[in-house]
Amino acid sequence: MNIHEAIEAIDGIVPDAKHGLPEEVFLLASRLTPMVNVDLLLKDAAGRTLLSWRDDKFAGKGWHVPGGIIRYKESFEERIQKTAVKELGCEIKFDPVPIAIEQFFCEHISRGHFISFLFKCSFFGGFTPENKGLEETSPGLLKWHAKCPDNMINIHEAYRKYI
Repeated sequence: MNIHEAIEAIDGIVPDAKHGLPEEVFLLASRLTPMVNVDLLLKDAAGRTLLSWRDDKFAGKGWHVPGGIIRYKESFEERIQKTAVKELGCEIKFDPVPIAIEQFFCEHISRGHFISFLFKCSFFGGFTPENKGLEETSPGLLKWHAKCPDNMINIHEAYRKYI
């Protein structure tokens, strides 16, 4: 198979990239180009920061700022709200101007390079994480932090000064 046939085959598998990519295609894309993502810095009235527990082969174990990778032809605003609904279960308010832009390099070959935009966000009312059925080290666990925890995932160490 030549490169043109391979590209044609992938195009047949991905009829509309706006809806996301199959895992294998996404991992191929992330080996070839940086991924652009939004990260959500959520603070409550007491100044605590909401973090999520992560445990995967790409980032390792630790706390991280909730975030998501932008899909093809998707705006920052759309990805911010879709990430909030998926990870937090609700829509949020956010400042449209990012407070930081970071470039992250990871050890893993797939998902190894990110351009990340950090947005200051808040809830429309109070927010209490539900964490139904999740244990302290379950991926996706949400927890308010009064200070930055020691066990942040490596790539989010750059956000320590904002937490």
